[in-house]
Amino acid sequence: MLRPLRPLIPTLLLPALAACTGLPDGTRAVTGFELDRYLGRWYEIARLDHAFEEGLDCVTADYARREDGGVRVINRGVDLAAGEVDVAEGKAYPVGAPGEGRLKVSFFGPFYAGYNVLALADDYAWALVAGPDRDYLWLLSRTPELPAATYRDLVERAAALDFPVETLIEVAQGEACAPWR
Repeated sequence: MLRPLRPLIPTLLLPALAACTGLPDGTRAVTGFELDRYLGRWYEIARLDHAFEEGLDCVTADYARREDGGVRVINRGVDLAAGEVDVAEGKAYPVGAPGEGRLKVSFFGPFYAGYNVLALADDYAWALVAGPDRDYLWLLSRTPELPAATYRDLVERAAALDFPVETLIEVAQGEACAPWR
């Protein structure tokens, strides 16, 4: 059952009214970033929680090229207790220097927020993504499961960057999500 759209933003953030597309102080986005390699499906493994994702599991983000050169973003999550799917569509565009892992994303008209890739596997198998400040953080994977050692490494990286990793929420991506895949 689909529930009314709300701004689900699992791998993207939206302090929309602030329209901030910057980086958290003291962090840097990855360089050598290839947007076309980043396209496709990502699974949300863990996040700092926000109202727009409250109660959602089975969260994915799908990225595809738009005709205008930007990126079409489809974020999807499931409230497993209610059996309701939440979907939001947005658009994103590269910002910063060429090859820098930074995008600006919008789910609401002219309001954009920062999407900053702080760490990325050489094979694009996982990513550590932040918003414009330390209130927004996502651990993403190309598969529904992330090896425990990789998860620990990403949490340690985020902690070293002063993110509040003690409040990370692990997102269910297992068998309970099968009916919605």
